[in-house]
Amino acid sequence: MRLLLLLLCCETFLCAQNPVVVAISHRGEHLHHPENTIPAFEEAIRVGADFIEVDVRTTADGKLVLSHDSSVNRCTNGTGEVRDMTFEQIEGLDAGVKSAPQFAGTRIPTFDEVLKLAHGRIGVYVDLKSATAQTIVDAIRKADMVERVVIYRGDIPQLKEIQQIDPRLKVMPESRNVANVKAAIESLHPKVIAFGASDFFEEIIRLTKASGAAVYVDRMGKTDAPEGWQSAIDAGADGIQTDLPARLVEYLRKRSDK
Repeated sequence: MRLLLLLLCCETFLCAQNPVVVAISHRGEHLHHPENTIPAFEEAIRVGADFIEVDVRTTADGKLVLSHDSSVNRCTNGTGEVRDMTFEQIEGLDAGVKSAPQFAGTRIPTFDEVLKLAHGRIGVYVDLKSATAQTIVDAIRKADMVERVVIYRGDIPQLKEIQQIDPRLKVMPESRNVANVKAAIESLHPKVIAFGASDFFEEIIRLTKASGAAVYVDRMGKTDAPEGWQSAIDAGADGIQTDLPARLVEYLRKRSDK
């Protein structure tokens, strides 16, 4: 009996020392693949990321597609604002040729395509750039991905609308500052809150943890390295968004084996 209790205590201690932290692949694996495309997401899945982060926008004729920028200028061979283009126009663009020759012909994917790709393989972190609550919820339900999606938006009212349509969905407000976190907790009772580099400090983290919400933090640029990842974990991060999914996954696996 004493041995069993000792083993249980040791297990609890080890879990406390090495909590599960999820790896979120920013725009897929986009440093070596065209961002927000199927090849980038396939690579994120291959290296073992827990989530892909995707940027969702709406075309002029109401189709949900992926684009971080409001225009297609930077990442494709075309020009124009996504909101002013039809899906047929978007579908005709090359979203890979500017990344590398081998990706020429890669298309901007629809949100439906990405949800289908992710189903049973990886979670989806939705950065809701421009879409109605109802269209986002409908797409996620149709793909049977309600349990594997988190929805980020700085706008608390739209997240509330999403919750009202389907309370099962995990909405993720931005922390920003103490007042915003308090308002988000009171209004949404979220299961997860998003943090950037500028708002990831003790008082907000403490409020988030006290509410029972998980902490997902961005670690890009100079902080996207082992020291930055570990400092985030030490401060309470439950998820890390990275531009280096393969390296982060390897780091987290080695850490969990200790």
